[in-house]
Amino acid sequence: MSKNLGELSGRKGLQDNLFEELGIAARESGTVPTEDIEKLAEKFLMGEANVYGTATFYDFLRPEHKGKKVYVCNGSSCMTASTQEVLKQKLSEHYKPEEIGEMCCLGRCHENSAFNVNGLNYSGDAIDSIGSLKEGDKGTIDKYNVAAHGTPILTNAFPGIDEYYKILSTALNMSAEELLLELKESGLRGRGGAGFPISFKLDSCRNTEGDTKFIVCNADEGDPGAYSDRYLLEKQPHSVLLGMMIAGYITGAKTGVLYIRGEYPESVEIVEQALADLRSKNLLGENILGTNFSYDFKVIKAQGAYICGEETALLSSIEGQRPEVRVRPPYPTHEGLFNKPTVVNNVETLACIPWIVQNGGNKFASIGVGKSTGTKLVSLDGFFNKPGIYEVDMGAPLSVVVEQLGGGFKEEIKAMHIGGPLGGLVPVEKIKDLNISFESFSENGFLLGHASVVCIPKDFPIIQYLEHLFQFTAHESCGKCFPCRLGSTRGYEMIDKARTSDYKMDRKLFTDLINTMEVGSLCALGGGLPLPIRNSLKYFDNELAQYFS
Repeated sequence: MSKNLGELSGRKGLQDNLFEELGIAARESGTVPTEDIEKLAEKFLMGEANVYGTATFYDFLRPEHKGKKVYVCNGSSCMTASTQEVLKQKLSEHYKPEEIGEMCCLGRCHENSAFNVNGLNYSGDAIDSIGSLKEGDKGTIDKYNVAAHGTPILTNAFPGIDEYYKILSTALNMSAEELLLELKESGLRGRGGAGFPISFKLDSCRNTEGDTKFIVCNADEGDPGAYSDRYLLEKQPHSVLLGMMIAGYITGAKTGVLYIRGEYPESVEIVEQALADLRSKNLLGENILGTNFSYDFKVIKAQGAYICGEETALLSSIEGQRPEVRVRPPYPTHEGLFNKPTVVNNVETLACIPWIVQNGGNKFASIGVGKSTGTKLVSLDGFFNKPGIYEVDMGAPLSVVVEQLGGGFKEEIKAMHIGGPLGGLVPVEKIKDLNISFESFSENGFLLGHASVVCIPKDFPIIQYLEHLFQFTAHESCGKCFPCRLGSTRGYEMIDKARTSDYKMDRKLFTDLINTMEVGSLCALGGGLPLPIRNSLKYFDNELAQYFS
């Protein structure tokens, strides 16, 4: 059925898009009115049940969203920093309880106390100006440390459009095969967690027949604690855009789609301005730079669903379907958006492509260690003395990131959750054993992922953090597969009951539950959650043993 709906949605294409229409319909009240669901179902020849199922899935469209005027970040970093209760108290002086909602990770992990009002994000001491912000004052842009330790690939100063897009001219004077060879030699792997070689995806899409193809930038990877994507979209948008254009040239795609988190409103605005600047320079559209290469972009603002960071759920979302994970094969490079060949890659991966074209694949491959080539952006949260975004050569010791770049911790920390909610929970004593590479983290039983760091202070209970992870997964699950949908909810219930009563969890039952989630889930949401749970049981059993029989 989903393929049929995808084909049907594709008849109207991207310019008249059901998913966007749902967002527009919800602007006034915060949710999609019933009469609009009926009209949209008729307009797009979809069943009302299908449109209703889509609209009620997303945090920013569902009926519970109605009437909300301000939103508090409930991400992991703000939670462990214990800033949000005070924040809610201050907001309650200006808003009714029913006007205060929640959003998951606004990318303000460097200073916490994060909230959203009038469509913009704020953090730090901005809450002290809530009166003027409520009335429409836009406040100030947040600041955080940005630096490179090693080779500055993604943190270099932008030289201007004219100079930077000479790289596009270089690419268009090469054949697609030559560019693919450079990317293969570079060893560039996906920076979103899986570490899959981008050259393989591009080659697969290129070799799949089709008059219409797409390059999709997955800018909806909303790992709490990771704000490197936000940095790139807001501070280095042209590295992402140019990377997508070169990917389009290689595969034969003429359209790039940027699916950007609704929790990053500034990112959407800045990317749209960057695209307007390109159009003013005649660098988009037909026959770019006098060649036969044509390319343009579509920006889509997401509506609050972590599962859309999974590539197939993202594609279903763009099509206006409920964003459920698809069974593979077929893979997106064969049947993706609107059932057309599609390459989906995350922000940081695509942003590396221009540098490789300019400097050569061998140069990129010479940076890093083993199969972890190039550099990696690391996000450090507010528990560091110098929080911010740091670019390090792959292979850089984690101790250098923590002590030199981050300036050490502001207070005593017992663990760092690295790589998002599905990443490994790293006790501080393991810092000395790790370096920033896929292999190092894997060999030690962790996951590099986005390389985001959420610190867990000494006095924050691990059991409470595990409850948060299960609750997060239960809320964000697409619901398609039983192990994730039921397992996450059951895990949350068990931990909550053990934490708040005399109930003791059966350790074998609990182990069976996370094993089932790991082997039975369709995607990394349910399948990845067991990793930090197991890390916790291994390294913090002395703290957790009291909750098991």
